[in-house]
Amino acid sequence: MDIQQNEDIRSRIRTIPDFPKPGILFRDITTLLLDPEGLRLTIEKMAAQVDGKVDLVAGVEARGFVFGAALAVRLGTGVLLIRKDGKLPGATIAEDYALEYGTDRIAIHADALVPGARVLLVDDLIATGGTARAAVRLLRKAGAEVVQASFVVDLPDLGGADALRSDGIQVASLVAFEGH
Repeated sequence: MDIQQNEDIRSRIRTIPDFPKPGILFRDITTLLLDPEGLRLTIEKMAAQVDGKVDLVAGVEARGFVFGAALAVRLGTGVLLIRKDGKLPGATIAEDYALEYGTDRIAIHADALVPGARVLLVDDLIATGGTARAAVRLLRKAGAEVVQASFVVDLPDLGGADALRSDGIQVASLVAFEGH
């Protein structure tokens, strides 16, 4: 799907300048989520981009839960929650990743998937790719085959989608915004 053909999605995403700090153009998908037709179109188009069969959809906290759950229903799969460490009860496996200043950690339940499961990773936006790449490492550590990553928005100038591709992940997004 040509991301240039998704003006119906792009037009429903608002840009907030200087958030969270000066010079940043924040791509706010809450306006898209508030629009029933926009949300429906987004899920339909994301589902159409899925290449092949998937066993699970993995949504990254927190906005990835929204798109991941809706896609899982549409694709007839379950949804696996990738959470910040310490938020899941029971036994977990986790993965650390670097932030601009420091590190963070994400986790899944240790029994969340069957080894060999074909997983679609989903989030609202791909920027530098730090969280998404950590999610791929975590899913692979659990025995999953991450077959694709899907995002509503790509910020290609920040290189996250390319970094995922270099990790062997097929990446799909609906719209791209230049700049930071």
